[in-house]
Amino acid sequence: MKLLALASLVLAFVVVVAGAYVRLSDAGLGCPDWPLCYGRALPGEMTDGNALAKAWKEMGHRYLAGALGLLILLLAVIAWSRRRSRWLATAIVALTAFQATLGAWTVTMLLKPAIVTAHLLGGMGILALLAWFCLSQLDYESRAQARRLRVPAATALAVLAVQIALGGWVSANYAALACPDLPLCLGAALPPMDFGNAFHVVRELGQAADGTLLEREALTAIHWTHRVFALVVSFVVAWLAFKAYSVTKALSAAIAGLLVLQFSLGLANVAFGLPLALAAAHNAGAALLLISLVVLNFFAFRGLRPSR
Repeated sequence: MKLLALASLVLAFVVVVAGAYVRLSDAGLGCPDWPLCYGRALPGEMTDGNALAKAWKEMGHRYLAGALGLLILLLAVIAWSRRRSRWLATAIVALTAFQATLGAWTVTMLLKPAIVTAHLLGGMGILALLAWFCLSQLDYESRAQARRLRVPAATALAVLAVQIALGGWVSANYAALACPDLPLCLGAALPPMDFGNAFHVVRELGQAADGTLLEREALTAIHWTHRVFALVVSFVVAWLAFKAYSVTKALSAAIAGLLVLQFSLGLANVAFGLPLALAAAHNAGAALLLISLVVLNFFAFRGLRPSR
């Protein structure tokens, strides 16, 4: 079961990054129907080559997600048969089923920002639970020192979750370049912003709460909030890495390195105008940082470290 759990975790990471690539390459509606694509299991011939490419991207992501769903279902069956981590496996199956529903709604509701963001969070949630499941299959020996990290580890995981949600909201609203300059935003520390419409959850893509077009001030507020909260995340995660150094040097260094990489990718995306490769890498960095914090939280709350 260990290898199956690890394979599921790796595939979940691939699905998260592939989903980001599909969204960032504007292929989220490459197939206007669900679960088929233009009524077919595979995209057919199209006169528009660009539309065909988007359709293949979307269907490729769907098949990867479907394969992950089958692996997770198999994992749950084995977990119940061996009576180990049964309820965690069941929770992952339930979240995966809900995630599939969100995937369908993403298409049928025409990329409504709240649904797109929830879909991203669902994928990250599955990734986090699979990481915890993988760790629960290993053998450990007790280390009480790790328990001192509970508060900073949980705090860091919580603020990262908020930042991932904010990043999803930026992407879902196409606000990644609303502040095209660094380190300020539109040449000011506090540019004109409309927080009311920016974070009004129940609305259509590109529209304000009253149905009018979403103004630049709202997009600026979305981007500015994500950028400023990145500083909060950096401080909290750096604090955790420092606290963890005396307990687990390798994991502490990994968290610190991923934090620096992720922060640098965020700056590079703005500086270079959001190239697709860097934008996808930014999503991958968030996923890797999430996994590293899940690992540290596992050690902290179990008071354990890997046995030698």
